[in-house]
Amino acid sequence: MPLSAKSLLRKFLIWKYKHISERQFIYMLSVLVGFLAGVGTVLLKNLVHYIQLLFELDFFKNNQNSLYFIFPILGLLAVYIIKQTWLKKHIGHGISSTLHAISKLSGIIPRYNIYAALITAPLTVGFGGSVGLQGPAVSVGSALGSNAARLFHMNTKTRMLLIGCAAAGAMASMFKAPIAAIVFAIEIFSLDIAFTSLVPLLLASVSAVITSYMFLGTDVLLRFELTDKFEVNDILFYIVLGLVTGMASIYFSKVFFGITNFFKQFKSRAKRLLIGGIAIGSMLYFIPPLYGEGYGIMNNLLKGDHLAAIGVTPFNLDLSNIWIVIGLLLGIAVFKAIAMTTTFGAGGVGGVFIPTLVMGSAIGNAFAKIINNIGLDFHVSESNFTLIGMTGLMAGVLHAPLTAIFLIAEITGGYELFVPLMIVSTISFAITKYYVSHSIYTLKLAKRGELMTHDKDQNVLMVLDIDKIIETNFITLKPDMKLGDILKKAVAKSSRNHFPVVNDDYEFLGVIRLDDVRHIMFNSHLYDKVDASSLMHADAGIIIYEEHSMNDIMDIFKSSGAWNLPVVKHGKYYGYISKSKLLTAYRQQLINFTK
Repeated sequence: MPLSAKSLLRKFLIWKYKHISERQFIYMLSVLVGFLAGVGTVLLKNLVHYIQLLFELDFFKNNQNSLYFIFPILGLLAVYIIKQTWLKKHIGHGISSTLHAISKLSGIIPRYNIYAALITAPLTVGFGGSVGLQGPAVSVGSALGSNAARLFHMNTKTRMLLIGCAAAGAMASMFKAPIAAIVFAIEIFSLDIAFTSLVPLLLASVSAVITSYMFLGTDVLLRFELTDKFEVNDILFYIVLGLVTGMASIYFSKVFFGITNFFKQFKSRAKRLLIGGIAIGSMLYFIPPLYGEGYGIMNNLLKGDHLAAIGVTPFNLDLSNIWIVIGLLLGIAVFKAIAMTTTFGAGGVGGVFIPTLVMGSAIGNAFAKIINNIGLDFHVSESNFTLIGMTGLMAGVLHAPLTAIFLIAEITGGYELFVPLMIVSTISFAITKYYVSHSIYTLKLAKRGELMTHDKDQNVLMVLDIDKIIETNFITLKPDMKLGDILKKAVAKSSRNHFPVVNDDYEFLGVIRLDDVRHIMFNSHLYDKVDASSLMHADAGIIIYEEHSMNDIMDIFKSSGAWNLPVVKHGKYYGYISKSKLLTAYRQQLINFTK
């Protein structure tokens, strides 16, 4: 930053401290962050729109099906080149990366995240990658929120709140649904539901929505007008739909984890690109609706135009046969999860949120068509079931039932469908949660013990930095050291009463405490006869740096009754953690969380 800019910022901060309270400034920052998140989301949508406009030219239209095979590979190749030659940094899934930054990096998100997804996500989606833009929008907004907080020297708690504001702003701008955006930030990012955090979230959401209206007008991504009201007689069908979307959510999650693990076995990014690109191109050639995000599928199904939703396929099928249409819709649902995950595996950048909605809309619409055409004289609203199918998949796959309910309620412009929304989302979420304990966003973090929840004590432990509480100033002993050397070179020179014993490879063998030598330390006849190996003993427990979370460490202290425990890192002795230092750090972090 130029000296003049630094000087200007310093003067502003001094003025702020004198004239604006901390809470007022947070409100101002939340409006700013909401605006920036809104601008980032608008940029993402417009960049994708302009890329796809190129493919509206006659040449591309006349060879559309053949080019569907080539476009995704070109987009992924462009992303690969940008990553390898310019960014040279990892670009993770937007929401998962943001959750990791909150839980383990004190909300510090690198600046490159602001522009990384802004460049790579439109290339992925615009050229046909079967992913969404919600994740990249959250990534861009969160990076803006984090860096705005750092620029104005805000504390960790405020930084995390502003990241939540940015996530809410991205959601609000994407769907023009400010209430659902607030619920999304609270549900996914586990923010405190308190007045002090609710007002900034509200301000950010409103700011982002207004920004979206300023740049995009009244145009919305999902267009729907509720014409068919909720019928009590349809409750049984909604219960069955909840069961179906729950099973579909399990399928979606298992496919995601399975294909992700498949691509992990290939160390070469180029090999992943080749395999993934060919697979995506093949799927798009045979199932063109999988191209890009898939808003066309959802909007056409909501309008009742299933022919437009299915589009032109390379097969000569009789689309006047409703059962063929149902089969194609179910095929879209099945392969959307596969195409999405393959796009990620091949190196594409995007999100999970929109593909989930696409899959849900296809399942909901197909389910309604089956009911209406099985010959039992039933009739249900296909548009309503399309919407509520989206709710079921969102609640199940993302483990976000409240976000699902409020998003669809806001899209419909009312709460006439609130009862079926609650039925389907609750059943779907309950079934998926039973078989898949964590969502696509949170599974990796949960396995590492890094997942933020609404449990404040758990969160405080999680954000503690283990490196800051490990003490390394212990004098180490070798197993063949004699008692005289132990007393002269270690005990006499240390204020500690613990002396770890290590071998030549620095592997931890045991510990000698001052109490272990106190009764013989003045017996000079033993100085050359007793060595460390005969005095050392196992410690009450060992902390494995790479495996144990802070919560695990606290449990080890509790079960062992120890006040000091050794830490082993990469198989070698690293240092000690004392219970007193851990509790002191915990208390300080708890103060930071609550003040």
